[in-house]
Amino acid sequence: MKRLIFLIFLVFACFSLSAQFTKEDYLRADSVSEFKSLVLNEILELNWIDTTHLFWYKARTSVDTTMFFIVDAQKQEKRIAFDTERLANAIRERLKLKTKANQLLLPNLKFAADLTTFTFERKDTIWKCFLADAYRLESLSAKEKEQEWPHWGESRDELANNPVVSPNGKQEAFIRDYNVFVRNIRTGEINQLSYDGCAGDLYSSYIVWSPDSHYLTTNKVRVHEKRYMHFVESSPPDQLLPNLHKLEYLRPGDVLPVFRPALFDVVRKKKIEVDIRPFENQFSLSNIQWAPDSQSFSFEYNQRGHQVFQVVRVNAQTGKTKIVIDEQSDTFIDYSGKRYRYDVDKTGEIIWASERDGWNHLYLINGETGEIINQITKGEWVVRGVEYVNEKDRTILLRAGGRNKKEDPYYEHYCSIGFDGKSLKDLTPEKMQHNAHFSHDYRFFVDTYSTPDKAPVSVLRRTSDGRILMLLEQADISLIEANGWIAPEPFVAKGRDGKTDIWGNIYRPTTFDPNKSYPIIEYIYAGPQGSFVQKSFSSYHYPFSSLAELGFIVVQIDGMGTSNRSKAFHDVCYKNLKDAGFPDRIRWIKAAAEKYSFMDTTRVGIFGGSAGGQNAMAAVLFHPHFYKAAVASCGCHDNRMDKMWWNEQWMGYPVGPHYAESSNVVNAHLLQGELMLIVGELDDNVDPASTMQVADALIKADKEFELVVLPGVKHTLGGKFGERKRRDFFIRTLLHLETPGWNNK
Repeated sequence: MKRLIFLIFLVFACFSLSAQFTKEDYLRADSVSEFKSLVLNEILELNWIDTTHLFWYKARTSVDTTMFFIVDAQKQEKRIAFDTERLANAIRERLKLKTKANQLLLPNLKFAADLTTFTFERKDTIWKCFLADAYRLESLSAKEKEQEWPHWGESRDELANNPVVSPNGKQEAFIRDYNVFVRNIRTGEINQLSYDGCAGDLYSSYIVWSPDSHYLTTNKVRVHEKRYMHFVESSPPDQLLPNLHKLEYLRPGDVLPVFRPALFDVVRKKKIEVDIRPFENQFSLSNIQWAPDSQSFSFEYNQRGHQVFQVVRVNAQTGKTKIVIDEQSDTFIDYSGKRYRYDVDKTGEIIWASERDGWNHLYLINGETGEIINQITKGEWVVRGVEYVNEKDRTILLRAGGRNKKEDPYYEHYCSIGFDGKSLKDLTPEKMQHNAHFSHDYRFFVDTYSTPDKAPVSVLRRTSDGRILMLLEQADISLIEANGWIAPEPFVAKGRDGKTDIWGNIYRPTTFDPNKSYPIIEYIYAGPQGSFVQKSFSSYHYPFSSLAELGFIVVQIDGMGTSNRSKAFHDVCYKNLKDAGFPDRIRWIKAAAEKYSFMDTTRVGIFGGSAGGQNAMAAVLFHPHFYKAAVASCGCHDNRMDKMWWNEQWMGYPVGPHYAESSNVVNAHLLQGELMLIVGELDDNVDPASTMQVADALIKADKEFELVVLPGVKHTLGGKFGERKRRDFFIRTLLHLETPGWNNK
């Protein structure tokens, strides 16, 4: 700890002696990463045990010691989980690993319900510890290899599913020669149900039986032409020559497959026609579900362009369709972030999330008629998510944001409410960000609450009323404060309209001197799918804590166009991703600088990755009067080049001139100020060609910039080398000082 204090003390002492930064200066800036291990009495891991009211957690009790505890929620008792010295000895003897009793590593720890044994993973093996048998360790099996999921851009093989057995176990349905067949499991008799399937227009093998085994449904799929992203791995580790990679990758405007629900009466061996023509202009058609009584099934239709989203019910006897829920928007429906549906099978009701009144709220809907029975939640606040639906008590456990005035609207609170919209109860009333872990039956939960500038407190609560039953841990941050740590400062200012509150944080270096003048660097990610400013406590942030230590004020802001506020706040991004909330961000930074004279608005830089990379470059194209230097990592610099689902969600369909208006490639000639581009050559999220195309446009416009290509690297902010290049860049462009001579011994 003394070493850490010494290193931080030296940071600016050395800067003042020389106009050139050294390698040691960077190491000193990196030393603040040690703050992570100096926060005491903070819960690091926690898990409820099976179907009991017991849970275990791990906490750091001193700088070099972590402990494991067991808590009985019902009895409100806490004890040490096991003898760490005995377990460490057992691990040393049985596993032949160097292990410290005060720093045990027990990945994937799982206790048995009776607490007499537990398992954990080490050396690619699952080990079982028998506490009552002198801490004997027994190897159970090799650790299962993590399932390799296909790349998210890869379309499903509609013919790859196994035969699907009926609920009564008597028949199985399958696809042969692109058509639907049913086989009697006892007799082996096979019946063909469809005859019009072919190679380009086939029946899907993902078949869904009705609960009574009378009907089945699947989709007839008009197959699309697959599209691909290609990129070169220049320096593969196992050979001299480069590799060419190819990934399935749909971009805005590409042709999609068309899914058409097909209905079959298995008993009568016939197809029942379903009129799906109104639902063919689809981005997706999904979530086929049978009603419990087998009289109908439903599907969800997301129209291309995301301005219509419908829940459609199909009568099993007639094939007639009825639109039960009809969401429509002049901008977009946030299906990817806010869609929520819960079917109450016993009553035929649907709990549905919608922004139809301008805020994300829950509605109770008659699942047969589509009539809104009642709006469950309402007001100028948002439902951030649903945790649990209790059908018996007809109550909902949800996360809410923005209910409390004079509080950061992004703080999440856990609330309960009745299906009828009555008895709304805040179970976590502290005006902070809350994070809950619930028992299996939702009777109890562990609530950890904090803010960026207030240390976390972890308590056990009763779900019925939110009452605190036990204080578990109260984090101690005295050590990091003694080492110079300065808490982030939440700051709020008015946005572009002069009325809307814009929230963000200000980060200072540990050597902060209010009498000095500091350049400002904004860390940006303005992707509309969320909000991104830190709301809970953290002593260190990889993207920018060490950067601030080099002599910068770092800020992070959620401007208009991001999520988790009103629909109008979110809609600012529609067909206009180049906006990125910049009018709000600039006003916010200026307001902060008016309050704090140490913030120099003549020296403002910005950096970000992915959508944040697009945003960072856009800052020096469209707002060069304010932003003077930008580092853009793996940016989606032209939304026509990026993944379909994300870009059509916000930019709409069809692809029109507005795509070009937001393009950094098309607008590259507008560059003023300094720019660094960073890209991983193996980026399988944002096409690396997007960065190369913007570089090409800059060269054609005779613009000066820096390009850092990272061989063998995927989607990244930059990694170790990119981070160094980013620091060098901002030191040169904003501090106007020399950077270390990295090639000098």
